[in-house]
Parts: sequence; C-alpha cells; structure tokens
Amino acid sequence: MDILFEKIIIYTLVAVFVVAIIMIYLFKQKRDSRIVEKKIAIAKEEGMYEPVTLHPVIDVNRCIRSGACISACPEKDIIGIKDGKATIINASHCIGHGACFHACPVQAITLYIGTEKRGVELPHVDQNFETNVPGVYIAGEMGGMGLIKNSVEQGKQAVENLTRKIDRNIKAEYDLIIVGAGPAGISASLTAKKNNLSALTLEQDTLGGTVFTFPRSKIVMTSAMDLPLYGKIKLYETSKQELLRLWNEVLSKNEIELHENSKVESVTNVDKHFVVKTQSGENYTSRKILLVIGRRGSPRKLNVPGEDRAKVAYRLLEPELIRDQNILIVGGGDSAIESALLLSDNNKVTLSYRSDVFGRLKPKNNEKIKEAITENRIKVLFNSNLISIDEDKVLISLSVTEEILDFKNDLVYIFAGGELPTQFLEKIGIQITKKFGEAILKHEN
Repeated sequence: MDILFEKIIIYTLVAVFVVAIIMIYLFKQKRDSRIVEKKIAIAKEEGMYEPVTLHPVIDVNRCIRSGACISACPEKDIIGIKDGKATIINASHCIGHGACFHACPVQAITLYIGTEKRGVELPHVDQNFETNVPGVYIAGEMGGMGLIKNSVEQGKQAVENLTRKIDRNIKAEYDLIIVGAGPAGISASLTAKKNNLSALTLEQDTLGGTVFTFPRSKIVMTSAMDLPLYGKIKLYETSKQELLRLWNEVLSKNEIELHENSKVESVTNVDKHFVVKTQSGENYTSRKILLVIGRRGSPRKLNVPGEDRAKVAYRLLEPELIRDQNILIVGGGDSAIESALLLSDNNKVTLSYRSDVFGRLKPKNNEKIKEAITENRIKVLFNSNLISIDEDKVLISLSVTEEILDFKNDLVYIFAGGELPTQFLEKIGIQITKKFGEAILKHEN
C-alpha cells in the first residue's frame, strides 16, 4: 500500500511538473506573440510594414517555429514569431540578404519582389542573366538582387554563362565589356580574367560603385563571400575602406583593365557585335555586354538655382575631415540621416525634408536622429524645400507656413535617391516590366 501511495505521489509530481512546463511554455509563447503584435502595430503606424522591394514570404503551413530565420537575419526585427508561426514585422527594412531563405530547415520561405499593390520595375532577364537582346546580360542590383554577396555571386555566374556563348569569329576589340565597377562588376571582371576573356570594365564614377558612396564608418558586409581569383572572404564587419583596399589589391594583382569616370552613353548592336560609346567620346567594340549598373543609376538632382556649385555633393566622403562648417543635408532616407549624424559632431548641421515625418528608416537610425533632434545636435526642417543655393547661403521654403528661410551655408549634400536608368536600357532594346509580388528565389520541390 505504501509503495502504491509513493508511486501515486511520484506520478502526480511528474504530472504537475509536466503541466507546469507546458503552462510556462504557453505563457512565454503568448507573451512573445503580444510583443510581436505590438511591433507589427508600430511598424504599420510608421509605414514600415509593407515591403519596398525584395522581401520574404512565409508559408505558415510549413513553418515549424525553429526561429532559424530570425537568428539568421542580420537586420533584426524583420521576422518574428506570432501564435507559434513566423510572421513579418518590418518588411520594408528587408534588403535582400536571403539569409532567412537559406536558414529555414523546412524551406518555408520564398523571396518575392514587389507586392500586389506596389510594383517594382525590372528588366527582362532569363535564368542565365541574358536579356531579351541577345548578347546583353544584366546582373546584380538592377536584376533585383541587391547586397554585396548576392551581387558578387551573380556577376560571377553571368560571366560563366556568357563565356560559353562567345563567338570569336565576330570581329570586335573585346570579348566582353562590363558596365559598372560595383561588387557585381568587380566579380565579373575577375571571372572574365579567370576565363581568359579580353574584357574592359567601364565605371561612371569610381571603383566600388555605390559602395564607395557609403560614409567611411558604414559597415557594408554581413556575411562571407567567394571572390573569383581570390577565394573566400570572411570579413563580417567590414568597412568600406577595407573592402575597397581588398578589391584594389585583387584587381591590380590580376591586371584588370578598369576605366573610372567613364560613363556609358549608348550600347548599339552593329553587325553582330556591340559598339559602346561613352560621354567623353570613346568608342569600343565587344562581342558581349554585361550591365551591372545598379538600380539607382545617376544621382537624382533637384534642379534648383546654384545646384552646379562646387560646394554641392551627392555623396559623403571622408566625413571625419569636415569640421566647423555650416552644412545643409537634403533628404529623409537612411543615407541622409547617417550622413547628418556623422557630420553633427564637428559641424552645424541642418536637415531639410519635404515630408512631415521620416519614413522607412532603419530602427537604429530612427532612434539616433530623434536623440540628435532632442539634444539640438541637428536642426530638422520638416515640410521644407530647397529653393536656391548661393555662394555663402541657401534659401529654404516651409510648405505649411510659406515662410522663406535664409541660412548661412558652406556645404550642401543632396540625398534625393537615384534615377532608374530606364531610358538607357530601353534605348538598347531591353524590355522593362513591373513585377507585382513575384517570386524570384524559391526552393525547388
């Protein structure tokens, strides 16, 4: 009887313990779900919930709540767990790492571009990166996949594919002309060298493309990548300067021909080969063309009087060398905010933004700019527009009160985004289509 009683007590205690564990688990799950619900509500209120371009879509029927996608995402708070399933929180912060896609153990994530309401313009490119114009290829950000690692991989794959289709009976100076020297262009240039192609790389700006426009302290890599003729690069917290130094070293070692400040004006198909004309008047001929120019193309200008002055710039370089200046920054995106914050320690910074609130900022940038405004380190003028730029001042209008403000000024930085090179692509004959919520990276069943 005593033994039976003891067994009953033991089983009861075990049952209580198991129930307690289950209750704690359910409580924690409910608590975590409430936290995620609050984050989603905030994201919707701040306009961060809807995706801008590339973003994950989760199949909740497959999701097993492993949390691998959340751990893999370096941006944080893009995905959360709600009611036992993964769900999107801040879709507009997604920048296309694809880490969640690869990390999911049950392949429940697909990467989509655009939504049913918001389309994204993309050129027509097949699985080999060739456009509807035979011989012209597109890789990297312009094709929909941003981020350094993705661009490097696509630049390499595109050249590997086009190498197999080069006809050397066609008379031309080069096998391949690469337009753009960003991550995809550098990778493509190295792959062309590896495959013994005669290649020329043309860059409208300087080595690194958009990467070079990052402020010096900005971290530009979050995962390892495989660079042709070099190998695996494991620089998880890499500054722009470190990355550019590495690229310069690899390009120099392999004697890559690169022409900086050489903007391509047109690409024309003439008698089975292509004629590439630059703005400075040079003409080159090639059997194949690879466009890796990025989605932003050229910086968007405001077309205000005085914008052609030497004190006006569209990117911030060497911010640590700029001191004791009256600076105006125009724009309300992450680039504008990050530049304003970098310059505010040693300069008097005014930021002009046409809207009444900042939208789609990264969480850390949002926190930092609010803190800077509270501490009077940055003066922000919402609902304002730059009217003119003079030698020692700027004029700004306030759209609500129609007041005109006169500011003493030494430097102006304009971050109004970039103009899509749609006309350039269409002139070549490349078809541009608007993608409304289409999968561009999915697991094969």
